[in-house]
Amino acid sequence: MLVHAARVALAPLLYMQARRLRAIALQLPEPHGPRDGTVGSGDLRLRLLVAGDSSAAGVGCRTQDEALALPLARALSQRLGGAVRWQLLAAIGLTSEDLAHRLANGDVHAADVAVVIVGVNDIAREVPLERALRSRARIVAWLRQHAGVRYVFFPGAPEMDRFPALPQPLAWYAGQHARRNNRAQARWAGRLTRDGVPVRHIALEGVTASAQMAEDGYHPAPPLYARMVSLLADSIAHATTEGERT
Repeated sequence: MLVHAARVALAPLLYMQARRLRAIALQLPEPHGPRDGTVGSGDLRLRLLVAGDSSAAGVGCRTQDEALALPLARALSQRLGGAVRWQLLAAIGLTSEDLAHRLANGDVHAADVAVVIVGVNDIAREVPLERALRSRARIVAWLRQHAGVRYVFFPGAPEMDRFPALPQPLAWYAGQHARRNNRAQARWAGRLTRDGVPVRHIALEGVTASAQMAEDGYHPAPPLYARMVSLLADSIAHATTEGERT
């Protein structure tokens, strides 16, 4: 209710700030480097797909070596003690619905685990939360049916009120929507898991740090990606090894 009331009261200012931000925002490119491969040695322990928006793509880094997908594959290789085959399918600006279309029309390799990073663009474009979650459900169903994915991990939206690029009150407003997204996504993932569909919401509260953002003030810099990689690798390794024992 508070967010809705604020939107009504502050609508002209929020619109002006958002419009100005789009006009002056620094546009960083996606990092150079491979989008698939195999890391580690020994038996193949895991096939990993990372899919999503600009953060999944690693915007804010110069190369994939310091971004998210490739470092995550390396971290999982170390934790699981074997080779990890990985693929990255991501692009700047994708909403949940965009990603569902991109997956259905892309060259997606078979995978055991998918990490799906979406939400910020849904918030920025004011996609209704229920519609965004329906698109994420379509993503899960497609990944399970067409790529053989056994576990799907959805990291929460970052704390957008800590983005240096966002002025107040736009930062507060975006942060409130990010928290609402995360609460709803956690409940949604829990329901799917109880119904036998292994979907995990990974909370990122406390991870976003303004000092570790890229020069555009909107994307992570390499140190923040490294924190995300460590958290994701721990969660994935725990879930997959527990699954092997059951």
